[in-house]
Amino acid sequence: MSTTQTKTEAGSRKKRTEGAGTAQPEQSVPAEPQAEHEWLQKLVGEWTSEGEGVMEPDKPPVEFHGTERVRSLGGLWIVAEGQGDMPGCGPATTILTLGYDPQNKRFVGTFIASMMTHMWLYDGRLDASEKVLTLDTEGPSMTAEGKMVPYRDVIEFKDDDHRVLTSHVLGDDGQWRQFMTAHYHRKR
Repeated sequence: MSTTQTKTEAGSRKKRTEGAGTAQPEQSVPAEPQAEHEWLQKLVGEWTSEGEGVMEPDKPPVEFHGTERVRSLGGLWIVAEGQGDMPGCGPATTILTLGYDPQNKRFVGTFIASMMTHMWLYDGRLDASEKVLTLDTEGPSMTAEGKMVPYRDVIEFKDDDHRVLTSHVLGDDGQWRQFMTAHYHRKR
C-alpha cells in the first residue's frame, strides 16, 4: 500500500465511525489514580468471610463462609474473586469489579456469580467519613418473578482489616430492607 492509500483508508474509517456516532477519544497517556482509586486499594488482599442472609422471604437466615482474593488492576480498579458454599446453591464463585469514574464522580462496578445469570451493574458514592461505600444497582426481585427492583450494597470499613458488606432491597412500601450481612477479615 502507498502512503496515500493508507491515509485515505484511515480518513474513510474515521468518517464512518464519526457518522455512526461511536467515535471515542483515545487516551494517549495512562490515567492517573485519584484519591477514590487509592481508597479502593484498601480492599486489596486475602480475606475470609462469614455472614448470614435471608434466601427466601419468611424463612430464617442461613449462615455462609468463604474466602476472597482482591487484586489491583493498574491502581484504578479492583477485582475480587470469592469462593464459598452458598446455602441452597453449594460451592459458588463470585467476581466483583470496582473502579471510579472521575468524569461522572461516581464509583462503578459489576458483580457476577456462578449461581446466577444476572450481571449486577453498580453506581455508587463514598460517604464524607470515607468509611462507607454505597453501591446502587438493579436486579431480579426475590418475590415477584420477572420483575426488576432496586438493590443497595454497602461496604463499610470498621478498620483496615475488617469490613462489613450489607445488602438491601427496596420494598414495595418504599422502605429499604436488609437481607444479608457479611464480615470480611484480612488474612494474616
